[in-house]
Amino acid sequence: MIRKELSRSYQELSEETDAGLGEPAITEDMDEEDVDQEDAESSVLPDSETDRNSPPIRFSRTCLKNVFSVLLIFVYLMLMGVAVFIVYQTITDFREKLKHPVMSVSYKEVDVYDAPGIALYPGNAQLLSCKHHLYDHIPPLENPGLPGENKCVTQKINYIDPFTNQTMKNALIVQGPRDVRKRELVFLQFHLNETKQDFSAIDYLLFSSYQNFLKSPNKTKFMQDCESSFSSWKFSGGFRTWVKMSLVKTTEEDGSESVEFRQETSVVNYIDRRSSTEKGDQLFFVVFEWKDPYIQEIQDIITANPWSMIALLCGVFLVLFKAADFAKLSVKWMIKIRKRHLKKRARELNHMS
Repeated sequence: MIRKELSRSYQELSEETDAGLGEPAITEDMDEEDVDQEDAESSVLPDSETDRNSPPIRFSRTCLKNVFSVLLIFVYLMLMGVAVFIVYQTITDFREKLKHPVMSVSYKEVDVYDAPGIALYPGNAQLLSCKHHLYDHIPPLENPGLPGENKCVTQKINYIDPFTNQTMKNALIVQGPRDVRKRELVFLQFHLNETKQDFSAIDYLLFSSYQNFLKSPNKTKFMQDCESSFSSWKFSGGFRTWVKMSLVKTTEEDGSESVEFRQETSVVNYIDRRSSTEKGDQLFFVVFEWKDPYIQEIQDIITANPWSMIALLCGVFLVLFKAADFAKLSVKWMIKIRKRHLKKRARELNHMS
């Protein structure tokens, strides 16, 4: 009975002191102070036995809350560092991809090619025959070294060498094969009478379209541009040179297209059965054929997508904003707990006084 009366007297005394303080901060947190008063009442007159055996629960709970808040702030700082690193790495990768585009190679299958132009520079050699054959079948030669049939579309043109501006060049332009499915090929033979050279060869170059050559208003300028843009090759006398062509189209960064020929050549020795008096004339044989029905298209592609980078940065900043908001609430919560703890100590000191 004495203990109950003492607790009631202490409770009335604590209510009077709470009413006499009148601070605005205390009136705002009335619900919290009710809980604090209950904790204070239970801690003002503790039993001696409970004091000795029970651990300091209130101190441990406050300590855990503070440690948890510090951990949340540490997590926020770690997230901020990771976010800054990701943003820096993303911008760096984007700049590197802009500087180094990736080459994209695709193959387009066709049944019929646009007939290429074959520019031959025979010099003193004479064209004996030119024929188109199908299915990779070349019949045996009839009267080698003598003029034969010419069933090819040809045209002769003279122009000044674009590199020296002095040498006059004589070119024989021949229409190349078209039907790749039927393995169409063009077979030409030349002869050179009484050559004084130890080695003899005929130069040639390939350009993409024979029709463009025919439609060109200035064929001389057209051939000079072709010689400046395309590489030239040779085929030798006394052999049959088999040329298999493939077409490569390249799209430049400014949108313009360039065409290049790639070729594979195989050389077969010609068995000359002519008489010794006729062998003074050098013979040349060359075959032009498409390698396969695929046109190789090359294009530089920039793999850096600005929209994906913007989406990634938005996601990073959103996570960073959420983490900052969470850390701000944690700091407020820690400050609030600290204020409550100080208020409890102040009330306890007032009770003891």
